Amino acid sequence: MTNIERLRHLAGLHGVATSYEGWDKARRDVHESTLRSVLGALDVSTDSDDDIELAISAHADAPWRRTLPPVVVVTSDVTSADESSRVRVHVPHGTAVTVTVEVEDGTTRDAEQMDVWVDPREVDGALVGRATFAVPEGLPLGWHTLRARGDDGLDESCTLVVTPARLSTTRALSDRQRWGVLAQLYSIRSAQSWGIGDFADLSDMASILGADHGADYVLVNPLHAAAPRPPIEASPYLPTTRRFFNPLYIRIENIRETAMLPRDKYARIRDTARRLHRANSRTDDLDRDKSFRAKLRALEAIFLVPRSASRQAAFDEFREAEGIGLRNFATWCALTEKLSPGDPRWHDKAVGPGTPWVRRQQEKLAHRIEFFSWLQWICDEQLAEAQATAHRAGMEIGVVHDLAVGVQLSGADAWSLGSALADGVTVGAPPDDFNQQGQQWNQPPWRPDRLAELGYAPYRDMLRTVLKHAGGLRVDHILGLFRLWWIPTDADSPADGTYVTYDHEALIGILALEAELAGAVVIGEDLGVFEPVVQDYLAERGVLGTSILWFERDEDGPIAPEKYRELCLSSVTTHDLPPTAGYLAGEHIDLRSRLGLLERDVEDEREQDEAQREEVLDLARERGLLADDVDTGETVSALYRLIQRSPSLLIGVALVDMVGEHRIQNQPGTDETQYENWRIPLADGAGRAVRVEDLRRADPLVE
Repeated sequence: MTNIERLRHLAGLHGVATSYEGWDKARRDVHESTLRSVLGALDVSTDSDDDIELAISAHADAPWRRTLPPVVVVTSDVTSADESSRVRVHVPHGTAVTVTVEVEDGTTRDAEQMDVWVDPREVDGALVGRATFAVPEGLPLGWHTLRARGDDGLDESCTLVVTPARLSTTRALSDRQRWGVLAQLYSIRSAQSWGIGDFADLSDMASILGADHGADYVLVNPLHAAAPRPPIEASPYLPTTRRFFNPLYIRIENIRETAMLPRDKYARIRDTARRLHRANSRTDDLDRDKSFRAKLRALEAIFLVPRSASRQAAFDEFREAEGIGLRNFATWCALTEKLSPGDPRWHDKAVGPGTPWVRRQQEKLAHRIEFFSWLQWICDEQLAEAQATAHRAGMEIGVVHDLAVGVQLSGADAWSLGSALADGVTVGAPPDDFNQQGQQWNQPPWRPDRLAELGYAPYRDMLRTVLKHAGGLRVDHILGLFRLWWIPTDADSPADGTYVTYDHEALIGILALEAELAGAVVIGEDLGVFEPVVQDYLAERGVLGTSILWFERDEDGPIAPEKYRELCLSSVTTHDLPPTAGYLAGEHIDLRSRLGLLERDVEDEREQDEAQREEVLDLARERGLLADDVDTGETVSALYRLIQRSPSLLIGVALVDMVGEHRIQNQPGTDETQYENWRIPLADGAGRAVRVEDLRRADPLVE
């Protein structure tokens, strides 16, 4: 019989929760089998009591087995008196050691050894000593190197990251309240779209919203890459990679080399475009695969057009800047054309980018690897143009990108990042009031230990690419930088998981650093079940939170908007709820009932929902914003004017509300067989398609 208390102790050492507080405030114990599975995903053996004891001992010895920690992350205001400045160096007992900082600019700084005595520890039969150093004060922001040298010839190094104590981009917002638009780019088409919203539509939308309506930003869905060829995943929150972008969004005609095509090829592309333009006036489900197939045929032809010397130099510079990450991604894309998803070579010869077989394939597939790299360069160019257009239109922030929680289990990141992602578990969420069966997102989580061992480089590189042409970044489920809900792949339900903690100070710090360097604001989607300290910590670091009108409640009812947080993006709704017109009609209850997603009687749900909606509407009535017997459009407008009463620095207006749409974009807890998630084109309240050109007449809903 396993000693369950020792198992729980071991779990705690590795940041695996043995109990948690649910959305209803009830304390729940985590099942023993879940603890074993999650520890197994961290390569911790729990097969027997002896294994558990060995694992506990190994955890205690782990820091003594290495000279330096895998990575050190500090804030720019750190002092030698701060515990966070301490670097513990382990060397053979009696060895003299010094530590220096090699700064990014090429200079060096000595680290001061602190007067801290710690008894040596016997590890593997040898005595190991500990020397404690303090990170020097006044280091510049950035990625530096800590180096330890001993009198016995020892020479070891690790990454030192100096992060901003608080984002300065947030301070720049403090002079006034700003508003922007929340949009699903794929759903917003123009007369020239190829059946799906694209980067040119983003530019035009930003131009109209900024110049005609005075918006300061447009926040779009994640633009991460999906599969390199159809069929492609509809959900922008389930990409194949979070670092690179989706060529589906490329506007073919805006590639400079398109105009240089031979006349017959150019004519075929124009004919294809005209056929796809017809879909832009329809409101049936979006067909990503049809659009992407057509675009890929055009892109293949344009890629073969000789580039000018300056254009080729720009492409080469892009490839060099993106480095091995781009090469690995493009290699994976090329391999997917050669290997079917079920090909056993994915688990053997092609298990990762470093195998001899893959290196040989890189030589054979060089042309295809160049093509997929070129697609990313074109995405980069068109995203740069979208941000520049937003600024020209008067938007202060411009395009705000969205960072998904994770990636597909068998996608490009899972292949190229390897052991940085955990096997045998996926990410999700425990049950809550709106998703009573919990959520299964089918994404592998970062392994916190491996991420640290890699010096957080994969995380940094991802952030840099996404932030390159962004005025801001929304981080979906930012609570996942504190803890994530891990679900064993053999679990019966998403509820059969547990939380695994992450080094939030490192992850939030690096996020703040890369945003600071990019001049971007950061918005954390902090909805759901979390510890109260989370929002306080985000505010301390200058990261904005998220408030949704319908969710802002306490035991006394809805919270008055005047009491909302200042460091916050506040909105009436979110893409996981129906547009406000539909929400007011209770369409979310009807849909969840129809799909079997309710755990309680539908009439009880409807009664509670109606009562809570009326409480929110009363807030607007009490402030003279909403009269009796008004139509739905006036009610929606009143609710946005209500949240403008908040001190929140940012107000987010859902584009679907600006045009009167009713249909929900995504119903959590469902798949494509249950609901047409992420395939709803933008339409008005009468069911007519709304195009980018029509947004000049849209109601901004704010004063």
